[in-house]
Amino acid sequence: MRALQRLGFLTIGLFDEADPRAGHESTLRIIELGEQLGFDSAWLRHRHLQFGISSPVAVLAAASQRTSRIELGTAVTPLGWENPLRLAEDWATVDILSGGRLNPGLSVGPPMSYDTVKDALYPDTAEVEDFSYERVKRLLGFIRGEKASDFSGARAFEEFSDRVQPHAVGLAERLWYGGASLRSAQWAGENGMNFLTSSVVKAEGPAPDFAQIQLSHVQAFRAAHPLGEKARVSQGLVVIPTDSATPGQMAKYQAYVDRRTPRTARPQGPAQLLFARDLIGTSEQIAEQLRAHAAYAQIDEVAFALPFSFEHDDYVQILTDMATKLGPALGWTPRD
Repeated sequence: MRALQRLGFLTIGLFDEADPRAGHESTLRIIELGEQLGFDSAWLRHRHLQFGISSPVAVLAAASQRTSRIELGTAVTPLGWENPLRLAEDWATVDILSGGRLNPGLSVGPPMSYDTVKDALYPDTAEVEDFSYERVKRLLGFIRGEKASDFSGARAFEEFSDRVQPHAVGLAERLWYGGASLRSAQWAGENGMNFLTSSVVKAEGPAPDFAQIQLSHVQAFRAAHPLGEKARVSQGLVVIPTDSATPGQMAKYQAYVDRRTPRTARPQGPAQLLFARDLIGTSEQIAEQLRAHAAYAQIDEVAFALPFSFEHDDYVQILTDMATKLGPALGWTPRD
């Protein structure tokens, strides 16, 4: 069992369509609270054409100016929605603004519900867009400083570079791949990335068991990575500590978990996705469950996912319990 070294959290940043600023402001305040509580990292999830954060890079740029220490990440940016060259510029800019705290996570594959958005997203190239790992390699190259242009030097009164500017030193080492399959885990390791695991995996094998499948991904990633056992892996289960929750909150939290639990009984959909059970209870109860989790035993950093549909005060309670009770129960020490 590895001692927990880094404690992070993930939020979707829901907002009301009629008042989107309030939801975005709530997300920024949650990130500020995370820093105050000593969390090591805060992560945002993309939600395109929904009522959640569609542009984490913009929100994290704002967060970088309201915090000074906490690391800021995306978990994950679906690269099928992005132009790798432009995204490399955006990420490098935010990394510079944050003082080297950006931890971008990404994944590949066609955008969700591609048939409904392809004409808006790629009106002229929808049928030939490459959503394979090659798209990630392009992004990695640009961030690592490889050439993006055949020209550099002066033209009239302007200076041009042949690589992405600004060049953010160290950003390439803070790139994460979010994978749910054994192949993705291996690929991330082979390409020297960090690896994000979540509460969803592909049910590979005859007897699907979430923890064992996730463990196999962690092992495959490290076996393929140049750093071996030192390669960074972060786990992102849904965790709801109730130590300081009110009776009303506890009832709401339990109802949320009860609604979501049936989908964990068997693989779901054509992709055979297997979902982890949400962990709810006192911090000691959750810590006991995590210590018995085969994959958790092999990692030393987490980005626990906050439930998507709760209120600001609920997140304050959950984060406070995570930082003051659950983290220490797992051997974690808050950052100053």
